[in-house]
Amino acid sequence: MKDFIEPFLYPHNLFLWAFLFAAIRYRKIGLFALLIWFYAFGNTFFANYVRDWYGTAISTSQIDRSFTGNYVVLGCGGSIDALPDCAKSRLEQLVAVSFGREDNFTVYITTLFCQPYVDYLKGRIQSNARVDCFHGGATTYHEMYNLADRLDRNIPLVFVSSDYHAFRVKKLAEQYQLPALVFAAPSSTFRRVNCGSGCFLTVNLSNYDLFAKLTAEMVSFYTYDLTRDLSDWYKKPSGA
Repeated sequence: MKDFIEPFLYPHNLFLWAFLFAAIRYRKIGLFALLIWFYAFGNTFFANYVRDWYGTAISTSQIDRSFTGNYVVLGCGGSIDALPDCAKSRLEQLVAVSFGREDNFTVYITTLFCQPYVDYLKGRIQSNARVDCFHGGATTYHEMYNLADRLDRNIPLVFVSSDYHAFRVKKLAEQYQLPALVFAAPSSTFRRVNCGSGCFLTVNLSNYDLFAKLTAEMVSFYTYDLTRDLSDWYKKPSGA
């Protein structure tokens, strides 16, 4: 009973019911529109379907152990002597997904400050792995453009990325006709939320975070896609 009642007492759900009362009381189209928006993007049942779609159509959380291709880790910032948490997360994912391979393979890393990435992998990745680290550019679009010329399209790839970044990476890989999968271990935002009996009657703040990140990724990619023929800014050399 506690698990059923408790979500209704969270501030965002009190706000939902206050919103519903106001919409019924004043009968304004704008209030009903805002209520529908607030509920639709906060409801866990709907959001979990989006998470399932994202985890199958966009990224994967498992790579077959028979995989014999190469890996790509896109840069995630940092400095000449330090790694940010997002970079550490991607490198740990790389270690996990490549663990146990006895054949030779290459890891491509696109970042400005290579040494911290290379140092972090020492002792964590097999000695038969070759690391090719270079400055791919200031954005994901620069990185993919400069990376494409270094890759053998006959060798399959796994892009190791953050889950919120997977949509953009997959779309760019398709655009450059790369035989690639996107490996992204889900964070709390992209992991399914337990959906009990109160699922249809409540909203969850993590769902708003999910749609905010997805919206940002999709807007970024489709803005680039619509304008890439108008400007060649993403084609500038990596050192520019």
